[in-house]
Amino acid sequence: MRGLFVTATDTGVGKTALSAALAAAMAAAGQPVRAYKPVLTGLDADARGSDAWPPDHELLGSAAGMSPEEVAPLRYGPAASPHLAAALEGANMDRASLLGHAQAAAAGAAAANASLIVEGVGGLLVPLTDDYTVCDLARELQLPLLIAARPGLGTINHTLLTLQAARAAGLEVRAVVLTPWPQRPTAIERSNRETIARLGGVEVETLARVGRPARDELARAGEALPWRRWLG
Repeated sequence: MRGLFVTATDTGVGKTALSAALAAAMAAAGQPVRAYKPVLTGLDADARGSDAWPPDHELLGSAAGMSPEEVAPLRYGPAASPHLAAALEGANMDRASLLGHAQAAAAGAAAANASLIVEGVGGLLVPLTDDYTVCDLARELQLPLLIAARPGLGTINHTLLTLQAARAAGLEVRAVVLTPWPQRPTAIERSNRETIARLGGVEVETLARVGRPARDELARAGEALPWRRWLG
């Protein structure tokens, strides 16, 4: 299967923007692409607040030319980790159903001869069920990993810990992507990029801030990344 699994050092660090930018860039280049998010939480209006960006499954669906429901078959209202969000809604979410949905997404991408962009939920050790994490799912899908991380203060520790967890699980990390990367990075941001690359022994790329959730803007940002090489 050809594709990439996009994870992050934390929630809210740009993982969805990175996933959507990759999907939009591939689509704009004529590369068939499918997007998949195993579980989506936080759909309650009061949980999302007045954020102008659409929910993750809508943004990814727009970028990849899919319906939001195809992107994220499991969706919950509470803004909580997946295992808690499902429990709060009285849903029974287990490893078998999660893996079944993931395998269906992979089969759909293969049938369309498309690359599959999987956006995880929060970081690698976020529990999807009581005993099954994002890392466990990534390991079963066997896709190379991209790690979205903040460029500023505090990112070195978070990123190196995520790298350590990924490699301990046998996952192949293609790159760390710092986002949003400013037009004029500070000395701290430039140093963070160099330090993560050096201490983590990993390629570190950057994704510029995307001003609005428009497919053309996402595609322009994504095209600056070496996604063709990452796909192999």
